[in-house]
Parts: sequence; structure tokens; C-alpha cells
Amino acid sequence: MRNEKNDLFGEIFLQNKRRIYYQIHKLNLDDPHEEYYQEGLCAMWNAYENYQPDKGMMSTYFNYVIRNRLIDLNRKKKRDKQAESIVVREKMQLLHEGNKRHNGPNAYPVVPVLYNIMDNPELLQRIRALLTENQWKWVHFHIILDMAIKDIAAQENTTVDAVKGWGRQVRKKLNNQQVRDKLELK
Repeated sequence: MRNEKNDLFGEIFLQNKRRIYYQIHKLNLDDPHEEYYQEGLCAMWNAYENYQPDKGMMSTYFNYVIRNRLIDLNRKKKRDKQAESIVVREKMQLLHEGNKRHNGPNAYPVVPVLYNIMDNPELLQRIRALLTENQWKWVHFHIILDMAIKDIAAQENTTVDAVKGWGRQVRKKLNNQQVRDKLELK
């Protein structure tokens, strides 16, 4: 059972498929995977379905619908690419700077030396020697193992405020220039 409307569109498509390529070229779109061509083809079908002969010529309507759909697709791709680039930039910034520690809505600075602490076992031992047992627990659990403050507090059977205090003491101690000189840090 052949549909007469589909057969007619097949003929119209063969007569008008160059319109899609023309619009792609006119808009200077790069289409290696024929995504724009597919969008143009769908636009042509929609134009064919919605065409009203009393409103104007079919060819003009095809050009209008195809062109606008290609422009819409191009804008969407640019928005997606821009959003992706923002995410990549933020991830790279976090990776390279690493100067903020996020705990819920709060962010606070982490001493830069703690960010790459696992890269230098000797430095790790020197830092451990400078810290109290509780301060070391904060470094070990929160920085190295990336545990949440409340989880550390529950594990150590203490308050969240106490664990936060350990972190403040570590940052204060490691930001002290005399301590940094002793650790041979810049």
C-alpha cells in the first residue's frame, strides 16, 4: 500500500535536494557528517507537510524553512560547544590551581602544598612531623582520602567544629613563612 503523498514528496525531494546543499554552502557550514544535510532534509519534509499554496511559491517556502532550520542547528551547536568549553576550562582550572576545597556551599583555601602532597613522600613525612595527631588526621582523611568533615567527625567521635578547627590550624601553620622555610617550600 503506497502512500501517494510520500511518492509525491520523493519526486519533490529529487527536484529540490540541491536546495539543502545550496543553503549549507551559502551559510558556510562545515558538514563532514552530514548533520546539516539531515536537518535540511527534515526541514524540507516539514515544509512540504505544512505548505499552503495560497501563501506563496513552494520553492521560496522551502528555502525559508531550510535556511532557518540550518541556522537554528548551527546556533545550537555553538551553544553546546561554548558550554562544553566552559566546563573543560573549569575542570582544568580546578586541576591546575587546586586552591579551593569545596564542602557543600562553602569553599575555603587549601594550602597549595597540600594539593600535591602525594607526589612527594619525603615532604609528606616532614609535614606530618610538624602537625599534631588531630591535625594530621584532618590532612589524611580530608585532603588525601577526600572524606567529608562530618564523616571524619563521626569516625573520630568528635564534633564537626572540632574537625574544622584542625583544618584551620593546619592551614595557619602551613601558611607561616618560617614553617614554609623549614619545609623548604616557596
